[in-house]
Amino acid sequence: MSDTPVMLITGTSRGIGRYLAEHYAGHGYRVIGCSRNKADFEIDGYVHFATDVSSEPDVITLFARIRKEFGRLDVLLNNAGIASMNHLLLTPVSKVREIFEVNVIAAFLFCREAAKLMRANRFGRIVNFTTVATPLKLEGEAAYAASKAAIVSLTQIAARELAELGITVNAVGPTPIETDLTRAVPRTKLDQLVQRQAIRRMGELRDVANVVDFFIRPESDFITGQVIFLGGV
Repeated sequence: MSDTPVMLITGTSRGIGRYLAEHYAGHGYRVIGCSRNKADFEIDGYVHFATDVSSEPDVITLFARIRKEFGRLDVLLNNAGIASMNHLLLTPVSKVREIFEVNVIAAFLFCREAAKLMRANRFGRIVNFTTVATPLKLEGEAAYAASKAAIVSLTQIAARELAELGITVNAVGPTPIETDLTRAVPRTKLDQLVQRQAIRRMGELRDVANVVDFFIRPESDFITGQVIFLGGV
């Protein structure tokens, strides 16, 4: 088995996930990415699997392949997620279910299956993704913010349950970043959100990578159950 650390990132087809795949492949990780569809890009040190992240059979199959082909997993970045901006009265329950399946059920499945692989080496780093929409209680994002509040609880409880296995579990909550997810949001809405931050600017991809870098360092073995929201929220 190679000594090269292996990292799994969900939702790597675009945005933050794709950036992190490039970032960590460039820093010596063997990066495994997944999204619903095949990747339309190639990165040295990167392999992609088409996976429905909210499907338990798909996720179990993915981890079986990781165990067989790589024999280990050191880091999981639970980045996959979807958002929806609608008033409570205008949000169909089908959309609520979709949001919770991708944002919560998928994160739970990946945490569970990753921990099974990581415990063999008694080392693992899991970083989940929440959002500033949760602490800011953003109007129009009730379902999305609620799903990401669930991620905070999942992170804090999983951190306690997995600590004895040498696995840390933390979360990062980005502010709005110029990605496909935010381009559909009216600029006035984004500007209003930025004004509620202590540091009044849009987030950048490097801001997210900086927090993830800290959480996954070997020296961060005493840091777990923590949630860092960006921008001074």
